[in-house]
Parts: sequence; structure tokens; C-alpha cells
Amino acid sequence: MSEVKKPPSPGEGGRWTRFVTARPRLSLLLALVVTALAVFAGGGVADRLGSGGWEDPGARSTYATEALEREFPGSQSNLLLLVDAGAEVGPAGVDDPAVAAEAQRLATELAAEQGVIGVGSYWQTRLPALRSTDGRQALVVARVPGDDKAVNAVLDRIAPHYRGEHGPVKVSLGGPAAVQREVTTTIQEDLLRAELIALPVTLVLLVLVFGSAIAALLPLGVGIVAVIGTNAVLRGLTELTDVSVFAQNLTTALGLGLAVDYALFIVRRFREELAAGRDPVAAVGVTLRTAGRTVLFSALTVAVSLSAMLFFPMYFLRSFAYAGVAVVLLAAAAALILLPAALVLLGDRVNSLDLRRLWQRRRPARGPASPADGGRGWARLTALVMRRAPLFAVATTAGLLLLGLPFLGVKFGTVDDRQLPKTAESHVVQQQIREGFAGAPGGALTVLAEGASGPALDGYMREVGALPGVVRVDGPVSSPSGGAYAYFSVLTEGEAVGQEAQDLVGQVRKVEAPFETAVTGQAAVLVDARKAIADELPLALALVVAATLLLVFLLTGSLLIPLQAVLLNALSLTAMFGAVVWVFQEGHLSGPLAFTSTGDIETTLPVLMFCIAFGLSMDYGVFLISRIKEEYDRTGDHEGSVRAGLARTGGLITAAAVILAVVMVAIGSSRVTNTKMLGLGIALAVLMDAMVVRSLLVPAVMKLTGKATWWAPAPLRRAHERFGLSEGGPAVRAPEAEEPERIPAASH
Repeated sequence: MSEVKKPPSPGEGGRWTRFVTARPRLSLLLALVVTALAVFAGGGVADRLGSGGWEDPGARSTYATEALEREFPGSQSNLLLLVDAGAEVGPAGVDDPAVAAEAQRLATELAAEQGVIGVGSYWQTRLPALRSTDGRQALVVARVPGDDKAVNAVLDRIAPHYRGEHGPVKVSLGGPAAVQREVTTTIQEDLLRAELIALPVTLVLLVLVFGSAIAALLPLGVGIVAVIGTNAVLRGLTELTDVSVFAQNLTTALGLGLAVDYALFIVRRFREELAAGRDPVAAVGVTLRTAGRTVLFSALTVAVSLSAMLFFPMYFLRSFAYAGVAVVLLAAAAALILLPAALVLLGDRVNSLDLRRLWQRRRPARGPASPADGGRGWARLTALVMRRAPLFAVATTAGLLLLGLPFLGVKFGTVDDRQLPKTAESHVVQQQIREGFAGAPGGALTVLAEGASGPALDGYMREVGALPGVVRVDGPVSSPSGGAYAYFSVLTEGEAVGQEAQDLVGQVRKVEAPFETAVTGQAAVLVDARKAIADELPLALALVVAATLLLVFLLTGSLLIPLQAVLLNALSLTAMFGAVVWVFQEGHLSGPLAFTSTGDIETTLPVLMFCIAFGLSMDYGVFLISRIKEEYDRTGDHEGSVRAGLARTGGLITAAAVILAVVMVAIGSSRVTNTKMLGLGIALAVLMDAMVVRSLLVPAVMKLTGKATWWAPAPLRRAHERFGLSEGGPAVRAPEAEEPERIPAASH
């Protein structure tokens, strides 16, 4: 007869329980003070966040860009003034004397602006690339040097003066600087709208889950504390490194979503213990040893998944690691410190203000929502799945793989103006340039040559010009300071970041030269970013997998369950990746979702979405596995434990997933395509994981693996007995019980 773990006594306190319940009022007061300070510390964080960060800072393309900025300050234009000749102007268009005079005046004023360099124009250079093919539009080009914050400050100061009507011409602003500024502004506006949508909808859903308005407010409070605290952390990080504005979206989504998840499980378990007759302090003690321990493991697994983005050199990805890890740990800390203190003070009043009575007046009175509500339905579903386990396992796996097939045709690109709505000024300007200008200014490759002599440079340029896909080579331009630097431009066929341009980057880099060369431009930056991701991806994935295997083993003591967790979590993401390609790359549903498809996916997005979605899948996986493990430790009945685990957590996991999906959909309502893709993709992944993988695939697989699910070699078993923790307390293996308490299929 094997030993079955004895449930902890209600009176067992533990140091952590005593710590969080000893001075609950003082704990909440200190939390209020810290939160107020965080509001002050995080003030103005949005104005310090950057909108770039997709390039590899150690790549040759980045080196070339920095050298060009240093040696040829005006060579890398990032601001364009699109000058449009008015309808009253005759057939001469931009060559009309009145138009030319006004355009030259604007260019002279722009050159005199502080923080603007390298101003040039069609009227000064007569370059055909700066004039539209119909002769009605032409460009003034300039560079605003500095980081994103400096560039945005200059644009905010000068844009109102140049935008609009000027005599016979109309001026609009475009170029990378204007695009980035508009992206930043749009994201900030959309984030505020998303918060105004997500908060009340989340509160309504929590009321439906809990019944009690008091209980529903607790998860929302935990989320607000986590979001405010993370903003303060990001504000501090901006003093040390670059942080992307996109990270704020993740802060809101995960701060609300995970706080709701963690608080749901803790409040539900607390109410269950109260219903069992325990006093508030004892109920908190049991809750912290069970649901609290699960929350801690869950937070660690999510944080590990998000920290994998620190391996990548792009600050866009690293920013999500900063924000994600901070918000996860703060949400867990609030749920494990502040929430128990509040529950001790509330006691039975946590069930107050049952708003369900508003629509249930004619029904018999009900008690507080039980964690077993709906358990009979989940138990029946689990019993059905386990009776037909091979069918459900094969059908579910095949369906998920089928949904992921479109990802096999993924094409990677880079961020451009088409991230913005069609009506955005910089998008309109760039689209007019794409359609109306020969050579698409700003889309060429630039080759930097160091230590090049005249004949050698000429010969090298001829070799580059002879490569397939090259339209023409312009230059060279020598350093004005008399240094040993020169550069020339290579105009390519097709899209600026299309496959032809990317292939040409590799061909140019293979051309031998008797001096140092470096290639930059949008296509070169994309090629280098893809290489950086490919180089670091194996190590990042290895970290996520290894840490997940270790944490789940410590939780379960099983060798097979950690492997199942990793494989099933990865499988749950296939639908998300397939939908991303089908919708955002191929353009299906672009009308209803109001975005412009570029025909590719930004290079860093799949990595970001994998790390977030995998972490959230582990979040729900840990909640389910820990409850199954608790039942198995108590009864030794494998199939009964699976049924009981799903009966007691299935509805809760589904409710948590729906609430998190609502938050992500609110984020996905953004007008910026990448944010829309992130929000809607993660929402789909969360729902598929909770409603398909956890409900159908997990019980089917656990039925097929049987009691071997809990097996581990003797050395690992001893290690788990020493170091492992399960939801009910210190791990004690219970492969069988003499008279296990079974949960009937139709039982609560």
C-alpha cells in the first residue's frame, strides 16, 4: 500500500501566511503609498518610449548607417515634404515658376530650422527620382538626426508650420521620421481607448464569474497595481536603455489578464475554504499553500518565456521582455501579498453585493458562486473525451496542424507606413510616392566604401551595377571632410524590401573589393535582422523549453507531464501562426479589420507572439496540472484525478481565458497593424488553448498515457521528494491508494 498525502491541517499557518495576515491594514496602506509613488514615477513614460528598434545594433547595415550619419550628415534623409502643385497651376506643374519659388522658400526655411540637416529638393538637384511621373508633385528631403525622442521633439515643433497650404502648393509630411512619430501617437491614443474598453468589460465578466461585486473588484485592483508599477519600471529603464512604445500594449494586456487569472484562482479557492467552514485567516493559509503556490509557479513559467526575448539584440523585442517580466512578477506579488491581506479583512463579506439577484429575482436564492459550479458538465465532457481518447487526440491534433498550414508560406518583411491607417498623413504620402515616383526615393541600397581610391571604386561600382536586379548606380559621393569614406546608391527592381532586394543585398556583399565595404538600406537592415533572430533563436528556445521542463517537473515529479506540457503548448499555437499569415500576410479580412496588407509579416512579430502565447499557455497548463496533481496525491486514482481536476478548474480556466481574450481584442482594435496582429493573434491562441487543448487534448493524452503519466526514474523521484512542491504541499508520490476517493463523471 502506497502512502497517500495527508491534507494540510486548517490550522497550519506557515511563515508566509503569518507575514501577509499579521498586519493586513498596514500591508494595504503601504501598497497604496507605493502605488501612488509608482504613479508619480511612471508619469510621462509614453513620451520617452521609442517607435523603432527592429534593427540589429551590431550588424554591418547598422554600422554603415552610423558611419553615413557621421561622415555624410545629409545622406540619410528621414523627412520628406511632398509638395503638390495646386489645381490652378498650369501644365508645367512643379516646374511652374510660382511653384518653384514657393518650394525653394520652404526648403530654405527648413534648412534654417534647428535640428534639421541635409536639406535638398527637386528644384535644387533636378533629380528625376524626386519628381512624380505626372509632374504634379515633387519632394523636399531632409534629415532630423538623433534618437526617436529627439526626432519626435523636432517634428512636433516644425510640422504645424510646414503642413498645409502655402500659396500655390500644398505640403504633406512623410518619410521614416514622420511615420514613426505618427505610429507613436496612434499607439498612445489606441491604448487609452483599449483601456477604456477593457476595464468595464472585464469588470462585467468578473461579476458574471463571481456574482459578488466585491469579489469582482479584487482582480481588477491587482491588475491596476501591476500596470501602474510596470509603467514606473519602464520609466526607470528609459534612463538606461531604449524602450519601445509597443511595450505599453503588453503592459496593459498582461497586467489586466494575468492579474485576473491569478486573482480568480486565489479568490475562488478562498471562497471554497470559507464555504468549508474555515475562518478567514485559516482559509487564506490553505489558499496560499494551494492556489498561491500554483500562481507562483505559473508566474515563473510566464516570466521565463518572456525573458527569452532578452537574447535578441533588437530593442523592440527586449522591451517586451522588460515590460512582460515586470508586469508578471508584479501581478503575482500583488496577488500573493495584497490580495490575501484584503481577503483577511473582508472575510465573508467577499461574497457581498451579489449582483446576480438583479436578473434572478424570480429564481430561488443561491449562495456564493462555487468553484464547482458547472463541474458536472466538465466532468461529463472529460469522461466522454477519455472514453474516446484516441479519436479526440488524433482529430484535435490534426485540426490544429491543419489550421497552422498557412504559416509554411510565411514571408518576412519590415515595418513601414502601411502599419498606419490609410487616412494617416504619412501613409498617404508614402503611398503616393510608391505609386507616382520612379525609383521610390528612400528604397535604394547604400554602399559605404572605406579607404577607396578613384579607379578601384569605379571598378567596384561597375561590378555592382552589372548584378542582376540593379536598375542603376548613382554616385559616388566622397566625404566632405576629405576623409577616406565614399558612398553610392544602388537602385533595385521591385519592392524596397522585396525578395529581389534582399537577394541583391547578399550579391552586393559577395562582390570583392580592395577596400572595406558595408551595405545598408531597408532590405539590408531586414536581412541582418533575420540573421540575428536565426542566430539567437535556438538558444532562446532552449532556455524556454529547459526552464519549462524543470518548473513543471518540480510541480509534478513526473517525467512525462513536462514533455506533454511543452509539446501541447507548442501545438496550441499553430492556429495563431496560421491565422496571422492567412489574415495579415495574405490580406483576408483586411476590409472588416481595417488594415492594409503588405504581403509579409514583420520579422520580429512571430518571435514575440510565440514567447507571449507560450507563456500564457503554460499559465493555464500549470493551473490545470496542479489541481490534477493535488487530486492524484490525495486519491492515487489517475482517471478520477483528471476528471476532478477539469471539473474544478475547467470553467475557471475558460472564464480566465475569455477575460484575457477580451483584453487582447481591445488591444487588437488598434489602428496600427502590428498591434492589431499581436492582440488578435494572442486572443486566438489563448482561446484555442483553453477551449481545445485543455478541454479535449490534455484529458485524451492523459488517458492514453495512463499511470505512466506520473512515472519518473528513481533519482528524479528522490530529487522531487527533496526539492519539489505540489499544490497541496510538499510532494509525496502516491501511485496508488487502497481506497481512493473517486470523483464520479457526473459529480461536482
